Formats: sequence, structure tokens, C-alpha cells
Amino acid sequence: MGEKQDEPFQLSFNASLKVDFQGSRVTSDGGLILVRELDERLGLGDLIAEHLSDSGRGKNTQLPLADLFRQSVYSRVAGYEDVNDAERLSQDPAFRLIGSEKVWDRGAALTSRLQTFETEMLAEEENFAGLARINRELIGKVEALDSAQRVVLDMDSTEVPVYGEQENSSYNGHFESTCYHPLLLFNREGDCLAAKLRPGNVHSADDWEELLLPEIERQQKMGKEVVFRADAAFAKPEIYEALEERGVKYAIRIPSNDGLERDIAEFLTRPVGRPSYKAVVWYKRFLYQATSWKTARRVVAKVEFHFGELFPRVGFIVTNLETDSRAVVRFYNKRGTAEQWIKEGKQAVKMARLSCHRFRSNEVRLWLSVLAYNLGNLWRRLVLPNRIDNWSLTSLQRRLVKTGGRLVKHARYYWLLLAESYLTRRLFGAMVGRIAALPVPTG
Repeated sequence: MGEKQDEPFQLSFNASLKVDFQGSRVTSDGGLILVRELDERLGLGDLIAEHLSDSGRGKNTQLPLADLFRQSVYSRVAGYEDVNDAERLSQDPAFRLIGSEKVWDRGAALTSRLQTFETEMLAEEENFAGLARINRELIGKVEALDSAQRVVLDMDSTEVPVYGEQENSSYNGHFESTCYHPLLLFNREGDCLAAKLRPGNVHSADDWEELLLPEIERQQKMGKEVVFRADAAFAKPEIYEALEERGVKYAIRIPSNDGLERDIAEFLTRPVGRPSYKAVVWYKRFLYQATSWKTARRVVAKVEFHFGELFPRVGFIVTNLETDSRAVVRFYNKRGTAEQWIKEGKQAVKMARLSCHRFRSNEVRLWLSVLAYNLGNLWRRLVLPNRIDNWSLTSLQRRLVKTGGRLVKHARYYWLLLAESYLTRRLFGAMVGRIAALPVPTG
């Protein structure tokens, strides 16, 4: 159409329309401003200053450490996969405004600087340990606002497929892929309390004590009752014993075997008569002692007959909970939400995007994704109105984070003019009000 460079485009279908590109003044991630307001209220900046340091100070003082950290985490909150997006996002108004005043006009970090920050600076031993401390203390600030006396912990592992020559990646026969096999610990509110990246060929329960025991100690020091849930991969006598020694209640699924099925033999035969369209469900509790156990423990069995199925569905849970069998099964089944949280982490904040060659660099990337996940989850459970507080993190990204806006600079103020779609003025105001109403955390 022969337009000169930097001049707007004129299109033939509408002579009154002109199109221009003003990337440094227009954002598609205006909703991030709300997450930044929550981060400020919770004191994330103080945690960054306390636990991260720049050993190469003097090489580049134009980009403060907190700005680099927030750019890494917030790009994941917005759903960007890796540092390659930094080239474009460095001039995005939302990413400039979430940083310090130094980057408001200058712009955020470019790809090379952000990559050095993630793969070198954060990979240093002290900074790497600092990531876990920032994450746990951020959740701790929210826990200080909660008066609940019972804490439920869910542990699970997951598969992160790899497609290159990443260090410590291995073939896993269960997942039938070359992968990493991270371990994650959640509370029942969906906060990820701890994470550990592991080689792909380790057992699902490996390193359980490294994540679980310090968390139990932390919660019990605060006077909380701790309850633990996990699937059959964690059905290990050393786990039962460690929990019992610490007075922790638990419900852990155990694999079926001949000994267990003998104890419920009377329930394994289909009821006589015409099959019911409604599932027939039976429960039984009994004491059971496996060969590797030092003592007998209570086991709850659930047997379900479904219409059109030849054999019953049978499940066993080992527990020291004192509630009735139905309540034990109902409580255990809620651990399925942990699988949903892991799925959200993979889809929304790219937790499975571990494409660096060095294992330590991928450990850093996992922690950055965990921090992004937790910021999103805290936004959801502390700030969203009740009618939308069940939205997934992916929905939050698409409906709230992905809000268009235009940055206008006046003599004294910056104005961010947001498009009104899912994020309306009323909803924005309600969330700002909820953030302002949060007590200032002291923990």
C-alpha cells in the first residue's frame, strides 16, 4: 500500500480507518497490574531483597534485582513460555510498570540479560536456596492471616517430558517417556509449599522426607494439626512410621493384593438379582499387617459395582483417621485436586517448560514457575469475588490478565487506560478494594 515507514496504514475496505503499531504504549497484559498490587501488599519485594543477591554487582546496575525477578515470574503468570519473549515484552507497558521507576521509561530486560539472570545468577547456590525461602515465606505471610487449626498436605509427583539432551533426564517406564520427575507438596488451598526437580528414573516417593518433614515441623511449631494424603506410590512403611512418630494423621491409598482381597471376599461377588442402574457401594474397615510392616494398621476398603461392568471397582486406603469409613474415603478423594493444581501449573505457568541443558538451570526454571503459580493462586483465593473464585489459572490469564490497555504519560502521572471486557471497571475496583482490605502480613 506504499505507506512510508512509521506512518499509519490506510486500508481499502474502510477509508476512515488507519492502523498503527505503538508497542511501547499498548499492552495486552493489563491485568498484571492487579497481581503486582497483591505482591506489594504481601511484601514480596522485601523477600526478594532478603534472600537474593547479585554477586556481580557493578557489571549492570541499570536493572535492579527485583525487576529482573519480577519480569521472570510475571512473564510466566501471563503465560509466556521462556526468555525469548523478553525481547518484545521489554517495551510492553505492563512489564515496565510492574518494575521499579528505573524501567518505566527505559524498558525491562532483553532476552540475553534475563537469560543470564535465570541460568547464572539464580543458579548460584545461595540464590537457588533463596528461591525456596521466598516461596515458603510468601505463603507463610498468607498463613498468618488464616486462623484454621488443621492443615492438610497433599504430595504428588508428575512427568515433565524432555526432548533434548538435558542433564539428568532419563527414561521412565511408567510414563513411557524420557523426562524429569519432579515432586511437589501442596496444602488444601492449592498453594505449592515445596518442590524438587528429580531425574526421570527415580521412584515417585523418592526424597519425600526432604519436602514433607520440614513442613510438618513448621506447621506443628505454629500449633497446627497436620493431616497427610497421598496416592499408592507413597504407600511405604517408613512414611507411615514417620507420620505416626510425629502425631500426624494420614490417608494413603495402598495397592490391592491377595491378602487385602481375602479380607473383603464377601463383598467381591455381584449382588443377586437384576443389576441396578445405580452403583452399589460397600465399605469395610479392618486391621491389616503387610509383611514389611512392624504393626497392624487400619485399612478402609471401598467396593463399587457399576451397571454394565463385569468386575467391581475396589480401592484400599491405609489410615489412622478415627472417622467412619465413608468419611475416610471422601477425605482421601479430595486429594485429586492436587492433580488438578499440577495440571494448572503445567498449562498456565509453563511448569513443564524445562528446556535448558544444565540440570540446575532447569531447577531454577521450575521454582520460577512455582512462584508464578502461587502468585496466581493467591490472587484467585484472596482477591477474586466469590462468583469467579473457582476460575482456573488459565481462565484468569485469558479473561483478566489478557486485558488490552494503553499507556499515557502526563507531566506527573502515568495513566494506564484499560479496555473493558471480562475485566470491567467494577470488577477491577472490587479486587483493588479486597487487596487493600488484606491485613498487612507480619509473618
